[in-house]
Amino acid sequence: QVQLVESGGGSVQAGGSLRLSCAASGYTYSRYCMAWFRQAPGKQREGVANIASDGRSTYAESVKGRFLISRDNAKNTLYLQMNSLKPEDSAMYYCAAEGPGGTWWGCGAGQGAAYGYWGQGTQVTVSS
Repeated sequence: QVQLVESGGGSVQAGGSLRLSCAASGYTYSRYCMAWFRQAPGKQREGVANIASDGRSTYAESVKGRFLISRDNAKNTLYLQMNSLKPEDSAMYYCAAEGPGGTWWGCGAGQGAAYGYWGQGTQVTVSS
């Protein structure tokens, strides 16, 4: 059974930083694409960053230069370092892993992947 557990969310002022973590279990983590998505109230869920098994990553335009996605395959853990946070970054952040029947999005330099496994989310609130 695949489990993804996020942590690290919280409340910060604009300009601050947070680091999200996602611990994966029940899954051959190192072989697959991983990603962070977010959803703000009243808005559609959107992809934030993704990373392939080879470490290549892509980002949404809105977070380029501010967020950094990384993975530690030895620890089965995915990270999202978020710097220079803005109020518009406020959302529930979800960790997602490649799996059947999921949301299609990018995966590093490749053609994309279906993200079928999801965590429960961690809230990020940025105040102005």
